[in-house]
Amino acid sequence: MVQTSSPEMRETAAESRPPAPAPSVSSAPEYSSWISQDRSTDAASVTMRREAAELVERVVAHYRENTTHEADGQWTEPVANYLDAGRWQREMDAVHRSVPLPLAMSSELPGPNTYKAIDVLGIPVLITRDRQGAVHAMINACRHRGARLLEPGCGVSRRLTCPYHSWSYDLAGELRGVYAEKTFGEVPREGRGLVRLPAGERAGIVFVSLDPAAEPDLDGWLGDLQPLLEGLRLAECHHYSTSELAGPNWKVTLDGYLETYHFASLHPKTVFETNLSNMMAHDTWGPHQRIAPALRPIAQAVELPADQRDPGDCVGPIYWLFPGLAIAGGWRQKIAVSLVLPRTATESVTQQIILLRDPAVTEEERRAADRFGAWFHEVVRDEDYATTYGVQQGLKALEGTDFVFGRNEPGLQHFHRTIHRHLDRDTAAAPRAAR
Repeated sequence: MVQTSSPEMRETAAESRPPAPAPSVSSAPEYSSWISQDRSTDAASVTMRREAAELVERVVAHYRENTTHEADGQWTEPVANYLDAGRWQREMDAVHRSVPLPLAMSSELPGPNTYKAIDVLGIPVLITRDRQGAVHAMINACRHRGARLLEPGCGVSRRLTCPYHSWSYDLAGELRGVYAEKTFGEVPREGRGLVRLPAGERAGIVFVSLDPAAEPDLDGWLGDLQPLLEGLRLAECHHYSTSELAGPNWKVTLDGYLETYHFASLHPKTVFETNLSNMMAHDTWGPHQRIAPALRPIAQAVELPADQRDPGDCVGPIYWLFPGLAIAGGWRQKIAVSLVLPRTATESVTQQIILLRDPAVTEEERRAADRFGAWFHEVVRDEDYATTYGVQQGLKALEGTDFVFGRNEPGLQHFHRTIHRHLDRDTAAAPRAAR
């Protein structure tokens, strides 16, 4: 487990081998609602609280009727779509190299002269916040001889200095210094800055496009989901820690994030102790979605008047931004963010980012935050990913068959339909580009 505090320390790379199950999972953390304490009067917060109350009523109805949100029918996905390395490459081109990727939380770059370095599909990406507070993204490689400027992780630096020959850049990526330029020869500063990548910040999330020529419309990309994300006020949270997990194929990994059907069977002593299984509301906004599982206190809240139900105690919404960012606990004091990134056709890596509404100052607060992060890490590693590694190992033997997603798994259906649409759109655009 790699764990650091932001922004003073750097992360090391995640382990590439499958994690070995631990003998036991840490005791479940204590949860406390934030949304019931929020008194913000800005439009986004008011909209978020109103929509939260409506969402609670939908989940209460599922609880009373012992039902869950259902899609119109089942969906089958060929196993070959998880195995085909050529298809994986097309997915990377049509999705990860084409859409704005959510690669950082704003709180990971909490002030001027902060940065986050992260590798994405073999591309070293450097995200910075300059002295004026503006966010930038660039290729994490010196323009002299291509050396990596900063190792993966978060930190503070007023200058980006190459460890190879000490060329230096400011936080906007402009070349500022050339070591021994008198003997090296004059280097024009213009045109020798770091290679820029399009970047933008919305609702406490930093988006980066891997295509330097892209002109992403972030407001259009988020659509009607953006006000709900803004209402979570993620930008005001504090980054506590980051851990990394190795995982199998990115779709095998993400399939486990998008349904509550497995809670009782896979997590009987962990997640199922706080969440009901196979009971949730589901919503979509373009490629993005939200699953909203029922929490166990809903059993008592169902008897209360609607205006006395605490949304943070009744429902545990997980906002999921395509192609791979999950925000769990957004209505609570502690938030767990999962960023799933493909590495190869058979490998992915997940960053688990722990955010706190209030900074952990006392020893007791730090212990509570540590327990929360450790529990989240261990449950995903020892239960979810241990299972999905087994799925990965069985794929080849199942080639020629298909998986079936039930009506009670609408999140999976929406995810795979969205991937198919991007592939179809990319295929249709290819002949036009060739003319």
